[in-house]
Amino acid sequence: MKNCLKFFLVTLVIFSYLFAPLSLYAHKPDQTYLYIRVYKERVEGTVEITLEDLNRALDLDIDTEKYKPANEEDEGEHPLPEELKQHIPQIQSYILEKVSLNSPEYGEHPMGFTDPTLLVLEMGVYVRSNFDLENAPDIPDALDINYEVMFEVDDKQRGMTVIGHNWKAGVINNESMTSLIFSPNNTNQQLSLSDRSIWKGFVALVKLGMWHIWIGLDHILFLVALVLPSVVRRRREEGQLALTETWKPVESFKSAFWYILKIVTLFTIAHSITLSLAAIGAIDLSSRIVESIIALSIALAAYLNIKPLFNRSESFIAFAFGLFHGLGFASVLGEKGLGGEFMTYSLLGFNLGVEVGQVLIICMIFPVLFLLRRTKFYPYLIFYGSILLIIIAFYWFVERFFEIDMPVDDYIYWFYRKVLLKLGLR
Repeated sequence: MKNCLKFFLVTLVIFSYLFAPLSLYAHKPDQTYLYIRVYKERVEGTVEITLEDLNRALDLDIDTEKYKPANEEDEGEHPLPEELKQHIPQIQSYILEKVSLNSPEYGEHPMGFTDPTLLVLEMGVYVRSNFDLENAPDIPDALDINYEVMFEVDDKQRGMTVIGHNWKAGVINNESMTSLIFSPNNTNQQLSLSDRSIWKGFVALVKLGMWHIWIGLDHILFLVALVLPSVVRRRREEGQLALTETWKPVESFKSAFWYILKIVTLFTIAHSITLSLAAIGAIDLSSRIVESIIALSIALAAYLNIKPLFNRSESFIAFAFGLFHGLGFASVLGEKGLGGEFMTYSLLGFNLGVEVGQVLIICMIFPVLFLLRRTKFYPYLIFYGSILLIIIAFYWFVERFFEIDMPVDDYIYWFYRKVLLKLGLR
């Protein structure tokens, strides 16, 4: 028991350390933002300014209350509303006046504006002026930035410059780590882009894979369904349900732990296959179908805990449905803009991260189950826990397959987000 507790605590410390940087949140009042995103052959950027600040700087009359989020579901990036598009020429002219980008190699880099968007957050609603860095035949080693946004209106304002993406620098989808801070007394600074290596990008993708498995509640519940029977063995009594069946607790922590790790590794191998095929365009299934099958995978894995169809079915279920979970993972690389950038390293790092993330989850759950395995309560935990998983899975299946939004799902994810917040992981 002492070894189990020690194992659990060490795992929790490692997990918290790995994900601590991901819990930070960048946006704050009295700040504007300059994001720089470095890709393999291009540099993109975004200037973010709140509607309130735009009203003050440009003497606009935007009704800011109209765009504030009513709840958490409203938060996020949205297309720019039609009524705000009339102000875009004035906003872009202001940015060109207040921001300039140069490099030692190529001189001035004009900002070629692309489609603007609206970032809706509880602490403010931002107009995101997206741009491409022009006059950049190659990635410069550094950018000399002059930044004076809002300083003429408010001397308490600060301009936060963030490298939002730089694969080789190990920065993926970042909005938390500020590289430079501009103030009225410090408007000229240099941003280094040369701290780059394949290794840093690979490590960043490992962390991304770990993070994705942790926030993927459906993937976690699938793992839970597989882990529940791992600390006990069924006696061969045909036709009996898990609740009434006589269970035999496993004696060896090591052998049971290695067994479930093998199951999880089969799951990883399977989703790695389909994730890779989807990333290169060899497979393209509807997300509606994929997400529906993922929901069914949870239900079937849980049902086999109650009434097995054949001995040691966990291995088959993990591999077979891991193929569909891989298609679900495929959308993540596309969302992060990694489809064509360092493809091999991205796939390898992301898959390794998912495997490590799964192992950490198992390491946190398994010792607790091992301690409970001899109790009279445990067969009931398997039975009723599996029933609950089946109910949740079928609820998700109906919602995903028929593309309807039912309110219970929102409460489930709301509760899960609150748990992550309490753990400092969101």
